[in-house]
Amino acid sequence: VQLQASGGGLMQAGGSLRLSCAASGRPFSRYVMAWFRQAPGKEREFVAAIGGSGVRLLYADSVRGRFTISRDSAKNTVLLQMNSLKDEDTAVYYCAARQSAAIYTQGTMYTYWGQGTQVTVSS
Repeated sequence: VQLQASGGGLMQAGGSLRLSCAASGRPFSRYVMAWFRQAPGKEREFVAAIGGSGVRLLYADSVRGRFTISRDSAKNTVLLQMNSLKDEDTAVYYCAARQSAAIYTQGTMYTYWGQGTQVTVSS
């Protein structure tokens, strides 16, 4: 599976951005898809994940209620809608994939990774 993330940029606090991750190479529905982020000087952290059917969702406490993960199976794409952005959301965001029925929050459980897209939130 090859993953291509896009959609990052500079946004003021309180604004919105939508990240997209395009997947290619394998049947998309077999894969759990997730977003992680890494801020400067900090460890990579889990943001959100979605099961293969798009029904099961999991969010980090820090983004629940502000971010929404979804998947478009027709386009083999996973989206992360980020609303009410905060300074602490500034990070490089990575999409990841794992052929699995279970959803994991640990980055080490994911096999495939995209190249990352920078999100910068200014106050």
